Amino acid sequence: MTEPASPIAGMSDRRKLVIFGLMAFGQFMALLDIQIVAASLNSIQAGLSAGPDEIAWVQTAYLMAEIVMIPLAAFLSQAVSTRWLFTASAGLFTISSLMCGLAWDIDSMIAFRAIQGFVGGAMVPTVFATGYALFDGPRRAMIPAILGMVSTLAPTLGPSVGGWITEAVNWRWLFFMNIVPGVAVTVLLPILGKVDTAQPAMLKKIDWLHVASLAVFLGGLQYVLEEGPRHEWFGDVGVATAAWLSLVGAVVFFERTFFSTMPVLKLTPFRRPTFVMACVLNLVIGFGLYSATYLTPVFLGRVRGYSSLEIGTTVFVSGLTMAMAAPLAARLSQKVDLRILIGVGFSLFALGLWMFSYIGPEWGFWQLFAPQAVRGFAILLCIVPAVGMALNGVAPAELRYASGLFNLMRNLGGAIGIAVVNTWLQDFGRGHALRIGEAMADSSQAAGEALSGLAARAAELTPDADLALGIAQAQFSGLVGRQALTLAFDDTFRLMAWVFILALLIVPFCRPAPLGGPAPPDGH
Repeated sequence: MTEPASPIAGMSDRRKLVIFGLMAFGQFMALLDIQIVAASLNSIQAGLSAGPDEIAWVQTAYLMAEIVMIPLAAFLSQAVSTRWLFTASAGLFTISSLMCGLAWDIDSMIAFRAIQGFVGGAMVPTVFATGYALFDGPRRAMIPAILGMVSTLAPTLGPSVGGWITEAVNWRWLFFMNIVPGVAVTVLLPILGKVDTAQPAMLKKIDWLHVASLAVFLGGLQYVLEEGPRHEWFGDVGVATAAWLSLVGAVVFFERTFFSTMPVLKLTPFRRPTFVMACVLNLVIGFGLYSATYLTPVFLGRVRGYSSLEIGTTVFVSGLTMAMAAPLAARLSQKVDLRILIGVGFSLFALGLWMFSYIGPEWGFWQLFAPQAVRGFAILLCIVPAVGMALNGVAPAELRYASGLFNLMRNLGGAIGIAVVNTWLQDFGRGHALRIGEAMADSSQAAGEALSGLAARAAELTPDADLALGIAQAQFSGLVGRQALTLAFDDTFRLMAWVFILALLIVPFCRPAPLGGPAPPDGH
């Protein structure tokens, strides 16, 4: 199908910047809401009288729905136009945010979060494609930097913002805060003009089997990755069923991708080896970004017993260093070979994770400051060149699909990462607890003295000797569990660092296209 003539040819640079800024802000809202509940799940659980397994779905429902919409956004933006797809997404995101804030039980919250994630997913890849369509030449250099910062800063700041809002007001304001900016984006974007032309005839020829198979494939995969660590993976009937459905969905999806007359997702960008390698690197970036963002609040909550506000204040450091790195990453991306820049970024990110691998049970703000600062500074040096490698030189007809696939890789990396690190934590935690128990058995006298000391302290609080001994045993068990969990965090961060070190092997083989230039030779 021939692309219609672009209506942005005579548009002023100022209007282009305002359109791009509004869309980037909408993307920030959608990405912020992935992790904004991370530090406040306990408060939401109490407010909705939900169980421990149910509350996890506040995040799972959002991620499952978002990951399905991201690759669909390319098709829909062609069919209804970028302007109206983004406007509808922003409007529905605002309404669903309002309903999340008004949720009356856990079931209603899960339903509204799924809607919020689905419509929010359309805003994520659309901005990348629009930015590259609006600007050309050296001006494109700001697109990877700005959107790279949005893509990394939003999920990183999520726990901080969520923790502060929950402590200052109420957890419901995690969602109410979206209403005013959401209305502003919904009202202003249609007024500013269109950036492309709708092709509504595409909707009449849509391959609904392709849509359904995509939803089952990615939705089932997300479910398996989210629920697997909590339910012993395929030993659970629900997880095993979702895995089989995802596999069947994948087979049908790929068959429709290659043989449908109107596929909803085109895989043609993968014909460029550099795009493939950029997507693999983005998968690793998502793995590190989302896993590290997830693990730090978990450590502070489970090991240190921090409140939502204390967690938010502690993890804010990485967000600050990200903002500081953005202008440097933008400038360097124009002057330095992208392979060198991303090599430095991956090396620094691995260093930051390695610094985390020496974490101790008493670590707090200042001990975590340097590792978080290094990690936050490094992530922009990873994502900015990765965006450039993936989207520079992509033909306009494929830009939407390339953007959707590239962003899908980051979200998949995050889903895989969180599932993997949860599994590592559980396995390493059990292993360390076993070894600590064996060491205590070999040094039973020292362990007995430690337990007697705790019992003596407990006896000062109660005259009941049996109660005092019970308190002492609970405290001793808690200390052992805390130490085992801390050692599990050490091992997990060390393995994550190795993932980034191994990913460096791909970097020399990438062949970035010139900024704003035609597709490189490997695109043929």
